[in-house]
Amino acid sequence: MKAKKRGINTQSVHAGASPDPQYGAVSVPIYQSSTFVFDSVDQGARRFSGDEDGFIYTRMGNPTTRALEEAVASLEGGWGAIATSSGMAAITNVFFAYLEAGAHVVGTDAVYGPSRVVVEKHFARFGVQSDFIDTSVLDKVRAAIRPETRMLYIETPENPTIRLTDIAGCAEIAREHDLLLVVDNTFATPILQRPLELGADVVVHSMTKFINGHADVVAGVIVAGNEEHWRTLRVSLNHHGGCIDPHQAWLVHRGLKTLGLRLKQAQSNAVAICRALEDHPAIEWVRYPGARDFPQRDLVESQMDGPGAVLCFGVTGGLEGGRRLMERVKVATLAVSLGGVETLIEHPASMTHASLPREQREEAGITDNLVRLAVGCEDAEDLVDDLRDALDSLQLEAEVSATASS
Repeated sequence: MKAKKRGINTQSVHAGASPDPQYGAVSVPIYQSSTFVFDSVDQGARRFSGDEDGFIYTRMGNPTTRALEEAVASLEGGWGAIATSSGMAAITNVFFAYLEAGAHVVGTDAVYGPSRVVVEKHFARFGVQSDFIDTSVLDKVRAAIRPETRMLYIETPENPTIRLTDIAGCAEIAREHDLLLVVDNTFATPILQRPLELGADVVVHSMTKFINGHADVVAGVIVAGNEEHWRTLRVSLNHHGGCIDPHQAWLVHRGLKTLGLRLKQAQSNAVAICRALEDHPAIEWVRYPGARDFPQRDLVESQMDGPGAVLCFGVTGGLEGGRRLMERVKVATLAVSLGGVETLIEHPASMTHASLPREQREEAGITDNLVRLAVGCEDAEDLVDDLRDALDSLQLEAEVSATASS
């Protein structure tokens, strides 16, 4: 009989977590070893040739790491996964595996800053060309494709503008032009969005964020839709390094088990915050898939299972207004990153996306007054009160200043 597909939260708890065959430990053991013993010379030869499954050297695979990889691949619906030492190690390995001199990449303009910089600055030195555009408009995607284009690289929701890209639409374009479609699914996680089911070839995550969820590990993962892609990416990582440490892998696997619970709470908090911000006079605009006026509501319903836990907004007073807001909040923490149990607030133009020239930031919608809020698992009332108090203070200052000047 065909096994019934289990729910996403059940998979989060059980995927990759078979009891230890030696002692029956419920938690996957940490195999903190650099190398593994062969039973014989012949067995070593078979493992190196790929004729026998097994472990050789932790850079090439490790039992603890494999448990995590199996878990993430299960959640994403992929053929297999490859855990890496950071999110950027995952992203860079995808580029290394598939791009050569003369190749062209079309990517999302409001993508995580270093993802764009590594192509435009570093891969460009070896003859890789790129165009980063508004991928939310499929006609722009089609127009950017050249004969030498090899990859379509999208992030949805975008970081930090929270604009969405139609994954299924991009998959159709990619098939028409024989392109590899790569999706950064860090913001949504497989709880809310599964790009492989929508036609993507490869998915990447910074597991530092929601999958780990506790702001204590840096890690990444690549999920391949088929065996051929998995083998290509596995060989590339074996040669370039960037493997995850077994202890890191164990910590991330532990965090993964509560991903659904954490995201449910954080998302509920984000909706409450969005409603409070939408009605505040010190806020010029709010962008969040759960906002009343979010322009891509149909796309949220067709490719996501919820609006997520990250939002951005514009504060009156521009850059200075955003700076004063971030210095006044007391519950939210002024720090970069996202996806942890704590709420983080940051200013992308001067922090996460400062490496991009101003012109590129503004073209991508990353304005100076944009504040990104990565919502955590605190009580919603405390987060709303914290932001409202800070915004009320800014509004009062603005009113006093306007009265004095008149």
